[in-house]
Amino acid sequence: MAQHTHLTDTGQFATKNASKYLQQLCKHFGHKVEVTFDEHQGSVGLGWVGLGMGPATLRAANNTLEIQVTAQDDEGLAHARQIIDSHLKRFAFREKFEAMTWRSAL
Repeated sequence: MAQHTHLTDTGQFATKNASKYLQQLCKHFGHKVEVTFDEHQGSVGLGWVGLGMGPATLRAANNTLEIQVTAQDDEGLAHARQIIDSHLKRFAFREKFEAMTWRSAL
């Protein structure tokens, strides 16, 4: 059976408001896609844009918001990162947020 290869990037944002932003993101995306979340973790289906993106997994702990995104190719991964960063930029404007610190899985 063939397996689909997924690329993964993980972003981090050091903030005392990690849980607040996790919940804001999940509530916002919940208007368009399937979302599950609580104060410390969440999952957002990013597949609505048709670029082969997998779900985003969100975690809030130790004053850090960590979000892992997956996609089938580099274009999808870049788009997933852009979706997360652009929404966080609106929610975290008081902290002068620009973009998460992203790293690729090896």
